[in-house]
Amino acid sequence: MSLKMAMQAYRHLMRAARVAFEGDTRVLSAARQQIRDSFRESAGVDSPDVKARVQQAEEIASALRHNVVQGKKDGDRYKLRIHKDTERGDNDTIKIDGKTVTIDGKKCSDR
Repeated sequence: MSLKMAMQAYRHLMRAARVAFEGDTRVLSAARQQIRDSFRESAGVDSPDVKARVQQAEEIASALRHNVVQGKKDGDRYKLRIHKDTERGDNDTIKIDGKTVTIDGKKCSDR
């Protein structure tokens, strides 16, 4: 694993944070600081661990870019900031071949 790949993952994380937290200066600043701190801590990590950490950084960047949506209170409602990279799905994803998917033995309707 090279320094080049680590720097690429760092840039991907920074860009993903900018997309996810655009307009929220406080959260964006905190996310950037957390990214910087995490990469500084990892600077002396042995080679076998670097690959796993770079993979984790790329996965986090993808989740930030595609799955984080911020809401802003507008009166008694919230307005969501959905951007072009936000992953969109439908309720068909909870059913497979007409069967309701269960996770840990529970359905979504279970409370």
